[in-house]
Amino acid sequence: MAPRAVWKGTLKIAEIACPVSMYTATSTAGRISLNLVNRKTGHRLSRIYADTTTDKPVEAEDQVKGYETSEGKYVVLEPDEIAAAVPDSDKTLKVDSFLACNRIEPTYFDKPYYLLPSDEAGQEAFVLIREALRKRKTAAIAHAVLFRRVRPVLIRAHHDGLIATTLNFDYEVRSAKAAFKDIAKRKIDAEMLELAQHILKTKAGKFSPEKFEDRYEAALADLVKAKIEGRKVIPLRRPEPTKSNDLLNALRESAGAKQARAKGKKSSAAKSKKPAASTQRKAS
Repeated sequence: MAPRAVWKGTLKIAEIACPVSMYTATSTAGRISLNLVNRKTGHRLSRIYADTTTDKPVEAEDQVKGYETSEGKYVVLEPDEIAAAVPDSDKTLKVDSFLACNRIEPTYFDKPYYLLPSDEAGQEAFVLIREALRKRKTAAIAHAVLFRRVRPVLIRAHHDGLIATTLNFDYEVRSAKAAFKDIAKRKIDAEMLELAQHILKTKAGKFSPEKFEDRYEAALADLVKAKIEGRKVIPLRRPEPTKSNDLLNALRESAGAKQARAKGKKSSAAKSKKPAASTQRKAS
């Protein structure tokens, strides 16, 4: 668990109130961190903000935020003006409605947080809310001021606790219809579709995130190690995309290879179950 909560408040459903604490569910601490350095000296670089017209550095006390009203023209927003515009937080996750978990559009998911009871007194109410959501396979939609903004939050039962996922606003999510509009309609050959379904069936598995491999991080670690040791790293070859006229052959080869491996496994299993010849002779 994170050393400290990123938010503390009250989860409120109708007249049921439960004190809760929110912790980040993900972390980038394990990633390799790279810095910008001077190629000539090897020294680390620092960021300096400069005026784009005069090219002169600007001190921190003169750096303010602004909104561009026209090209090169800005209205300046002072820090206290921005702070005054932030809505007041009443530290409440107020549930507005409920919906079935299978009706949630994943493109609206932003960032997950673990939600835990803040104290012993609130544990009974917390468990009651968790189990009610779990039994009904339902998620709660709530709103709260989080990180200086009013955010919609999706709350679901998750293992022994709750998981609260901040949601993107509608204006932040691109239209799927607009994104996919240039994909041409095609009629897929029945044999190709059958072979593709067979491949999917033979590759069926369980969701096991511990088996996921971050190939970028692994390659970056190898590159850093090689540079330290003075070795040359040979880049990996990327697979060529399958051409349309080769797609059916690729499907047949993929399905045939998988069928052969499946038969091989069955044959090996049958041999392992068959009693040894010496055992059979002794028995006779």
